[in-house]
Amino acid sequence: MSGPVRIVGLGPAGLNRVSELIRLLVDDTAVPVVGRTRHHPASAELEKTRTVIWCDDLYEDGDTFDEVYDAIAARVLDLAAAGPVTYAVPGSALVGERAVALIRDRADQADIECEVEPGESFLDLALAKAGIDPFDRGVQVIDAHRFAEPLLLHLPTLIVQMDGPAAFTRIHERLSRLLEAETPVTVLTDLGSETEAVAQITLGELRPEHAGLRVTLALDVEAPGWPGLVRTNARLRDECPWDREQTHHSLARHLLEEAYETLDAIDALPLEAPAGTPDIDGYVHLEEELGDLLLQVVFHATLAAEADVFGVEEVAETIRRKLVRRHPHVFGDVEAETADHVLANWEVQKREEKGRSSVLDGVPSALPALARALELQSRAASVGFDWPGHDGAVAKVREELAEVLDALDDPEAVKSEIGDLLFSVVNLARHLSVDPEMALRASAERFDRRFRVVESGGDLEGATLEELDRRWEEAKASE
Repeated sequence: MSGPVRIVGLGPAGLNRVSELIRLLVDDTAVPVVGRTRHHPASAELEKTRTVIWCDDLYEDGDTFDEVYDAIAARVLDLAAAGPVTYAVPGSALVGERAVALIRDRADQADIECEVEPGESFLDLALAKAGIDPFDRGVQVIDAHRFAEPLLLHLPTLIVQMDGPAAFTRIHERLSRLLEAETPVTVLTDLGSETEAVAQITLGELRPEHAGLRVTLALDVEAPGWPGLVRTNARLRDECPWDREQTHHSLARHLLEEAYETLDAIDALPLEAPAGTPDIDGYVHLEEELGDLLLQVVFHATLAAEADVFGVEEVAETIRRKLVRRHPHVFGDVEAETADHVLANWEVQKREEKGRSSVLDGVPSALPALARALELQSRAASVGFDWPGHDGAVAKVREELAEVLDALDDPEAVKSEIGDLLFSVVNLARHLSVDPEMALRASAERFDRRFRVVESGGDLEGATLEELDRRWEEAKASE
């Protein structure tokens, strides 16, 4: 045991803003001072009065910020092993200082006394200058280097660590996807110092030169994105005559329509998407259709909230918990090396959760026939009821086709045999990793496209079968 370690905050500007106790600690020349960075007004003043061990070299040597913070903690604790040491950081020692947490944890493990004198945070000044009262509507602080997804702007927001071009580009591009160029932005620079500046501009006017070591952006906008959609839908439900009339059942057909329109947008993308060169126009279309589909989910959740049963957040949390439970190979200690293992685990978890007696329980009878056939076969295959390879599936298709031909004179029998043939084709598609629904949709689309070319060749009723077949082959060749 040695030390102690004193961690102090140098405030948002010069040393004139620090407390008397912090000033005494950093002025004590008998105790070495480690400073996180010399690039700060208080640091520059401190360096004129005493020797400081700066950590700027660690930023230059580290490949990641985590490596830098680890090295800073190691430097402080190495000195603490020989006696008292003071670690000084810009602003408050308890705001945005990840190395401080490392130092405190390691000091505790080494049984070294560690005390913190936080100091004044730049956040206090930023909130005041931006006119944000955190007790009014709340506030959020976002690090430009590691903001989360989704980026939610439903609260007054401060964006910090806008310290260079990379951070600027990252946050500007992300904000521009959600907000209009006319959105007001407050740029807060060098708060608390003689060079303090507060500029009111728009997002479209924001430029790389606005970035800097002591720059913070302030935003207070109508919630965009996910929170905005939820709020907008709730308002429409209150104020729009059409929305007020809707029920779960009246909306059901819209849910189905939007799902199919989303499928159309997916069909238009390249088969390898998202790999390869992005189809920008295709993704723009998909974005719109996904929005229409998402609205249906939000609308149904809004209606359920009216019944005081659940809201959209509960919907999201329910599926989040389900994903955790059904992926024990990610969130637990179960092993799953292949996608097939994952699906098998998923079905086991589902049966246990829902108390199902059959692996086929829960397959909706309202599913389109191809989709239901595929799901039934996949469920059965998950417990080993399956051909070992596609050869068995091929043989079954041939067998079922022969039975169709044998039953041609019996209308009822041929209907049954056609069904068996289609079911066996779905099974073959599954073995070949082909989605039968998507494959059939693609074939129908090709037929639609080619037949329109046949029609464009002239009158169909007067054309011979040979003429129509020639046009069909020409349509195929033109593709």
